[in-house]
Amino acid sequence: MKKLTLTVVALAAGLLAGTAIAQTAAQPPKAEPNMQKVLDAMAALKPKPIETLSPEEARKQPTPSDAVKKVLTDAGKSTAPEPGVTMKTQSIQGKGGSFPIHIFTPEGAGPFPVVVYFHGGGFVIADTKVYESSVRGLAKKAKAIVISADYRLAPEHKFPTQTEDAFAAYQWALANAKSINGDPMRVAVAGESAGGNLATVVSMMAMEKKIQMPVHQLLVYPVVNDDMNNESYKKNANAKPLNKAMMTWFFKHYGADPKSPYALPMKAASLKGLPAATVITAEIDPLMTEGKAYADRLKKEGVTVNYRHFTGVTHEFFGMDAVVPKAKEAQQFAADELTKAFNAKR
Repeated sequence: MKKLTLTVVALAAGLLAGTAIAQTAAQPPKAEPNMQKVLDAMAALKPKPIETLSPEEARKQPTPSDAVKKVLTDAGKSTAPEPGVTMKTQSIQGKGGSFPIHIFTPEGAGPFPVVVYFHGGGFVIADTKVYESSVRGLAKKAKAIVISADYRLAPEHKFPTQTEDAFAAYQWALANAKSINGDPMRVAVAGESAGGNLATVVSMMAMEKKIQMPVHQLLVYPVVNDDMNNESYKKNANAKPLNKAMMTWFFKHYGADPKSPYALPMKAASLKGLPAATVITAEIDPLMTEGKAYADRLKKEGVTVNYRHFTGVTHEFFGMDAVVPKAKEAQQFAADELTKAFNAKR
């Protein structure tokens, strides 16, 4: 009886230990101090969990860019955009409807190279305003006109509206670059998260439709697969500001065909022939593993890839250059790679 009791106790202890290990494994990696300030500011804004809300409610929640502004305000610093980039907005026609684009132009004589940029937000939330620091940073650092497309969002506009709008924005850039002091032969695509998905999908569409290809694709923690059992999904299941539950919510509202490479580029039979790519991932991000895997697959299939991974930072860090030094480093790395691609096409 005593032996049985000891066995039960040992088993219980083992189960508890296993639970503790599982709980520890579910804890995301520790953020570096500047990143943690943003996470603390985000928590202070008391956002509701996106996955518990309707899309309309989710779009009203505080964003990471609001958290950055709070960090700046709390430090007595200005939240105004840095000078050196002007912006104008206009509407263009997509398939079945119109949507706005925002044209960010750096100082200088031009004609400038052009970047067509797509914002993140899981295809459901956000817009150019939320990602404006990224757009301005690329325009200034790469000395390029950046056209940011506010593609129509799901679920009001189901897949493939987003890919069609993204491709329409790219085609508009090719046709109208000269009219905005841009060079139509030097047009790249870029995006973060869902926008990274759209940037590489536009490259795929251009190749398949045999129109002028982007000279480069900048993919910042792109959504390219739906495997939620990979290493970074397990490690960052409860991360902030993006977690596994939110990704499930985004995919549900996006309503895309999970077998379509235009929805999930890793499902493509081949990636051979796509433009050279810069791929950036963050450590505290469910999308890290798939971003690295996509970079590896592009390289394996003959695409030139420059990949960089940033530790101690989260999903959405790229646009936090005002308060997170690693974001400034990432933007400069991205801009340098775009500049190399543009110079090669002179």
